[in-house]
Amino acid sequence: MSRPPLLLTSIIIVSVLFCCSKSSEDATITPATTDTMVPDVYKKLYGATSITSDGTYITIKSTGMPDHKSVYYATSNSLYENFNGKTFGGYTFAKNPNAIATQSLTVKIPLNPTVAANHTATPLGPIGVALNGVAIFNQYAGPNQPLTNEVTSFDQYWGHPQQTGQYHYHVEPLYLTTVKASKSALLGFLLDGFPVYGPQENNATVTNAMLDAYHGHTSATPDYPNGIYHYHITDADPYINGNGFYGTAGTVSR
Repeated sequence: MSRPPLLLTSIIIVSVLFCCSKSSEDATITPATTDTMVPDVYKKLYGATSITSDGTYITIKSTGMPDHKSVYYATSNSLYENFNGKTFGGYTFAKNPNAIATQSLTVKIPLNPTVAANHTATPLGPIGVALNGVAIFNQYAGPNQPLTNEVTSFDQYWGHPQQTGQYHYHVEPLYLTTVKASKSALLGFLLDGFPVYGPQENNATVTNAMLDAYHGHTSATPDYPNGIYHYHITDADPYINGNGFYGTAGTVSR
């Protein structure tokens, strides 16, 4: 039997390798049919450990640990910093007995939020997530209990941990508005998928009188130039959210 020329043999080998390699590559890059690209705005959630989308919901996972210093960290932690000054509202700080502990926070919010037919009240516990992965709580210390007796325990960045060690913000997240972002920047999202902005807009301080019953309004923002409903943080009760979610809330688990 005659042997094929060396050049022909080389061509056959290269062709086989190319075909096998291409098939393997195609199998690798084919995306799952239920997955979609996460919009860029959610990539501002720099404290999340995972952000995914199934085309209907955005799922955000976080340890809930603040990336700033706090008196509620263990003294052995590099982020521990003593604090004994004035806190939110000018109150003298009084430390609560809790300590910051790692959480397993999973927030699932609508990818395309819409106004709800029936507005539901915000629950105690997480009602949203801030850009640094810290939970956002509503304006109550307990069932219909104002923050009056809790405000004094807010640390130097206006957050504190509850009994299980979950650190959270009820009011303006001072580290985000003064260090990481600004007073007018996007600061996070509530469970209904609508964004939360700081206490300023167009270089002016936002007041409760400028907002609706849910503590928001609709206008264009740098992140949503075509306009969107969004919440604003203010310096007066209810601080972040008013009489419930404007949209249909997603879910949160810990």
